[in-house]
Amino acid sequence: MSTTEYDVIVIGAGPVGENVADRTRAGGLSTLIIEAELVGGDCSYWACVPSKVLLRGASALRAAGRVDGVDAGTLDVAATLRRRDSFVSEWSDDGQVEWLRGAGIDLVRGHATIAGERRVAVDGTVYTARQAVVVATGSAALMPDIPGLADVQPWQSRDATSVKDVPARLVIVGGGVVGVEMATAFAGLGSRVTLLARTGLLGPMEPFAGELVAAGLKELGVDVRTGVSASGFERVDGVVTVQLGDAGSVEAEQVLVATGRVPRTTDLGLDSIGLNGGDWLTTDDTLRVDGFDWLYATGDVNHRALLTHQGKYQARAAGDVIVARAAAGEVQNAPWGRHVATADHEAVPQVVFSDPEVASVGLTERAARDAGYDIRVVDYDLGSVSGAGIHADGFTGRARMVVDEKRRVLLGVTFVGPDVSELLQAATVAVVGEVPLERLWHAVPAFPTINEVWLRLLETYGR
Repeated sequence: MSTTEYDVIVIGAGPVGENVADRTRAGGLSTLIIEAELVGGDCSYWACVPSKVLLRGASALRAAGRVDGVDAGTLDVAATLRRRDSFVSEWSDDGQVEWLRGAGIDLVRGHATIAGERRVAVDGTVYTARQAVVVATGSAALMPDIPGLADVQPWQSRDATSVKDVPARLVIVGGGVVGVEMATAFAGLGSRVTLLARTGLLGPMEPFAGELVAAGLKELGVDVRTGVSASGFERVDGVVTVQLGDAGSVEAEQVLVATGRVPRTTDLGLDSIGLNGGDWLTTDDTLRVDGFDWLYATGDVNHRALLTHQGKYQARAAGDVIVARAAAGEVQNAPWGRHVATADHEAVPQVVFSDPEVASVGLTERAARDAGYDIRVVDYDLGSVSGAGIHADGFTGRARMVVDEKRRVLLGVTFVGPDVSELLQAATVAVVGEVPLERLWHAVPAFPTINEVWLRLLETYGR
C-alpha cells in the first residue's frame, strides 16, 4: 500500500542522508528518502572511495621503494582502474538499495523540490512529513567564470575519479585538497601533471603542510606553480592551452578544475519557504535550519564541515534529535550532548591523501590565535622518531601540537609524513576529550612506533 505521508522525509541518499534515515527509522519513525542519482551519493561513486583507490596502488609502490631491499615493481594502470570500478560496484547502486529495503526505509527516485511547509514534491507527487524534512543534498564543484573554460570541456572532480583513459598531460587548477590529491593520483598513474595555485597549497592548514606536500609533489614529477592564475583556455586539435597571464601558458590534453564547492540548493524549491536557492543552509548545533522547527540540513549543504565523516556525525545527531523531539523526549543539546554536532566548531579531523600525507584535527596556530586563545605551539621533526626511520628510509615529516596554555589541553594537532593518517584518531580523542597534558604523559606510546612522537612533543613542551 503506497503512502505520501511519512514522519520524516530525507532529500539526498548519500552517506549523510542514509545515516539520518537509518537513525530515524531505527527510532520508530516512518522514513522516506529521495534520490535523483545513485543511492550512496558522491562519496561512494565519485569522491572518497574511487579517489582513494586510484591513489592506493602508486602509494603502496612508493612505500615499498622506501625500504631498502624491497623490489617495488611497477603499477598496472589498467588493473588499477578495474579495481576502482569494483569498489564503486561498476556504478550500480543495487546493493545500497537493498540495504535501504532491509532497514525499512522507503525510496523514491527523482528530483525533489520543497513545495511548502513539510511538503516535498517529486515528479508531480507531493509527500508530507509529519515531523521533519532533512536536506542532505551535498555540494557540487564550483566552475569559475574564466574565458574559454567551458568551451574546453574541463573535468570536474567526478570526471577525474571516473576516468577511463589517463591523459598524457593534465593541468589542475586549484591547490586545495582535491587538487593536491588528484595531482598525486594522476602523477602515479603516469600523467605529466601541472598544478596551478594562486597561493600556496592547502591554505586553511598549517603552512608547513602545504610546503611539504608541494615538495613531495615535485618529487613525483608534478610541475607545481604557485602565485599564478589561469586567465584563459583554448582547445585546438585535442590540446588545451591554458593562459597564465604574464606567466606564459601551459598545454595539456585535459584540464581539471578544483577551485571549491557550491551547495546543491539551486533548484530545491527553497523560495517556497522564504529561503534563497543556491545558498548554504545555516543551522544550529542540532542541525535544524535557522528559523524553522521542521527543516534540517546535514552534510556539505550546511557548510559546517565539508567532509563525509563529519556529515555522517551530523546525521547521527540530527536523526536522534528528530526522534527525541517527535516523542517529546529530552533533547541533549548542551555542548558535546548526544543531539548536537559540537565537534564541527573546533575538533574536525581531516586527512589529505597526498605524498606525504597530512592528518590534522582541531585548530591551527592561526585559527587558535584568531579565536583569542593563549597558546603555545610545539613542533617536532617526525622523521627523527625511531619508528619513523624503521617505517621508511629517509622518512621526512613534521608534527605540531597547539596547546591552550590556560587549560593545558590540546586545541589542535597536525602531522605530515608517510602514513600519518593512522596517527589521527589518537589526536582526535585528545582534542575532543580535552585530555590534560599531565594525563597525556600516562598514555605511553609503544616502541618502536611512529606514535612515539607524542612523547617527544610532550618532552619538548616541558622544556
